[in-house]
Parts: sequence; structure tokens; C-alpha cells
Amino acid sequence: MTDSYSASEVSHRYVLDLVRSADRDRFLAALFAPEPARRALLALLAFDHELARTRLVTQEPMLARIRLEWWREAVTEAAGAATPRAQPIVESLSEIARRHGIGVERLVALIDAREEEIEGPLDVVRAGDALADLQLEVLGVRDAATRDAARAVAAAWLMGEGTERDALLAEARARRRAIDPVALPILLPALLLDGPMAPWRKPLAYWWAAKRGRY
Repeated sequence: MTDSYSASEVSHRYVLDLVRSADRDRFLAALFAPEPARRALLALLAFDHELARTRLVTQEPMLARIRLEWWREAVTEAAGAATPRAQPIVESLSEIARRHGIGVERLVALIDAREEEIEGPLDVVRAGDALADLQLEVLGVRDAATRDAARAVAAAWLMGEGTERDALLAEARARRRAIDPVALPILLPALLLDGPMAPWRKPLAYWWAAKRGRY
């Protein structure tokens, strides 16, 4: 375990506001996690959002790779013992990486997965696995059934409608009785992949599903 680090409340608030505006569906689901796991999930979603923005920020592959290299250097600092660079997401990542003993290679795995998107299609399974593994780590969940379900939901989230996504959702739900309920905050977004849902219904749907241990 590396030296502890605490991000400022300003950084945590920045992360919360970013995820709430940019990834509201998964933001609402993350709220079902208790603190400090909730903050950790939001930091990971903010990190994933920033990586996903790379292809929107620039169409030039070289600039995109430079941007991702900045993130590689930043997460190396975040997972290390030195003071992380002054960027709210990096600071929040540093807190959770050191608290949970997350090695830099786990954070870099998500960056590497997203890099494929610069000049080709995103490998949704690779990217989904990388994010799900990080989320499960901060939730303290390590059993195989929950891992398989979380990975399937994370990959399905990155897909468009189709038989492949349906198969992943079916795979995740087949493990419903075996999953650790602690992981429900990262499984609940699967509900929204079944079809359109009015914004006001989403929190209620999440609440009812969480109460019954469903997704």
C-alpha cells in the first residue's frame, strides 16, 4: 500500500458535478453505493469519461495519443507516493488508488483500451472489463460470478442495440442469484438497456430493482 492521500472537497465536488452532467444514468446508479465507495465510483466514471472524450476533443491521432500519454503519466503519479498533479480527477483517483491499493497497471489498462478507439473501433469487451475490474476493486468485490456479471454489463453499456448486447445482458442476469449485492450500483444501469425510460422514472426503477436485487 502506498502512502495515503486525500483529495480536496473541491476536487470531489468537481467530479460529482461532471459525472452528474455527462453520465447521469450511471451517476444515479452510483448513488446507491455508500461512502466512500460512492466517491470512488464517481472518480472512475469521471476518468472513463475523460478518456472517452479523446476522440471528440481532436481528430488528429497524434494529438489524441499525446492526450492519453498525459493521462498515463497522471495515473502513474496518482497511484504512486508523490503528490499528484493538480487536476480534480487525478486527485480523486489518487485518493482511491492509494486507499484500495490499486496498481497503476489497472488504471493504464483502461487507457490502453480507449486508445484503440483513436484509429479504429473500440473493443467494448476490453474497455468494459477494464472499467468493471476497477469498480469491483473499490467496492471490495472479488467473486467470479459478480465479476462476470459486471463485465458483461459494462461491455453491453458501450454497445448499440443488437443480439450481441442482448446476449451480454442475458449472461449478466443469469448470475443474478449468485452476485454480491454490494455490486448493484454498477449493475443497475443494465435496466436502461431494455428500452427507453422517462428521466423521472429512472431513480425509482433503480430503487425498486436494488431493493429486489435485480438489474
